[in-house]
Amino acid sequence: MSVSEKDVQYIANLARLQVTKEEAEMYAKDMNSILEYMDLLNEIDTSEVAPLEHVIELNSRFRTDEAKDPVSHEDALKNAPDADSDYFRVPKVIE
Repeated sequence: MSVSEKDVQYIANLARLQVTKEEAEMYAKDMNSILEYMDLLNEIDTSEVAPLEHVIELNSRFRTDEAKDPVSHEDALKNAPDADSDYFRVPKVIE
C-alpha cells in the first residue's frame, strides 16, 4: 500500500485542512515511510512474546488507600479569592 498526494489531499479535505502541493508531497513521503516501517515490523516473529499491559514493569501503580482527616472548613476557604463565612463566592455565569 502506498499513499499518493491525492490520498493526502482527500484526508486533508476530510479533516477540513488546507494543504499545499508541496505539503502534500511531504506528507505522502512521510506516510509512505511510516507504512514501510510498519511492514518491517510485521516481519518480526512475535508468536513467543506475551501480551503486555504496559511496556515497563509497574509494581505499584496506586498509592495505598489510607483514611485521613478531612480538610477543615476554615482551611478549605483559606485560599479562596472570594468567600463569606460559609461558602466560596464565584461570578454569576447563568443569567
